[in-house]
Amino acid sequence: MNNSAKANKLVSMQDAIATYVSDNFSVAIEGFTGFICFAAGHEIIRQRRRNLTLIRMTPDLIYDQMIAAGTASKLIFSYMGNPGVGSLYCIRRAVEKAIPCPLELEEYSHYGLVGRYAAGASRLPFFALRSYIGSDMLAANPLIKLIDDPYGTGKIAVVPPLNPDVAILHAQRADAKGNTQLWGLLGMQKEIAFAAKHVIVVIEELVDESMIRADPNRTLIPGLIVDAVVHEPYGAHPSYVQGYYDRDNESYLAWDKLSQDHAAVLAWLDEWVYGLENHAAYVRKHGQAHFDKLKPEPLLAPSVDYGRHR
Repeated sequence: MNNSAKANKLVSMQDAIATYVSDNFSVAIEGFTGFICFAAGHEIIRQRRRNLTLIRMTPDLIYDQMIAAGTASKLIFSYMGNPGVGSLYCIRRAVEKAIPCPLELEEYSHYGLVGRYAAGASRLPFFALRSYIGSDMLAANPLIKLIDDPYGTGKIAVVPPLNPDVAILHAQRADAKGNTQLWGLLGMQKEIAFAAKHVIVVIEELVDESMIRADPNRTLIPGLIVDAVVHEPYGAHPSYVQGYYDRDNESYLAWDKLSQDHAAVLAWLDEWVYGLENHAAYVRKHGQAHFDKLKPEPLLAPSVDYGRHR
């Protein structure tokens, strides 16, 4: 982890990926339904990384796209699908037909992967959970073990810690030091940040440290563990960022049809990833009017008086 007190960690997405994501690395692009950093995934594709182990509680479109581009050889996951729509056809082709290359699967329940993140963040040797007893998961995944409960209640399942080489997390705002504030459906962003060896934070808004200090309880990820900060507006599109833009449901529906044909996926990658210099070009190609339609109505939380010592 980065424990430096470096004042300014702001870098471009190109530099962040070039510095912290190498071939053969394990990479977690997290965010539970929202805050999914498509911009980072596309840059990894653009830089043609290979043989990655991709980790995510809910692999959806971004991992479908990355696997179609040949970036990954393994997927560690819990639920997998195009949320609310159906299958991830690119992942299915990789598993069933090795197109464009073979893909190994390592499957858990949501709670099982939560446990792996929690154990990794706490530097524990394993995480214990009861929900696997009597299920088929024990046969499906040999990394899930049974041990004797030292307190005498019988057998209990355990999963190993998870410490990815790099975690890429999207949030509403951060300062240049990496102190990151996030609100909404939090998922496991905090735990994966503490578990990972390196952390890239991607934000909608770069703010002054004074704003972070004015609302300290909203700081989910401290700058102490952040290696790089990337300011990338609309970086989570077509997923959502609470208060900034809604989920682009039409994009998820369109991907369901397009992704059923590998040639169509390759053409899409050529147009929307390889053919664009960066995510800013992706935003310009969509046009501001597209994102204006996704802007949510304001719903302000009440202010809080923290008080000040006299």
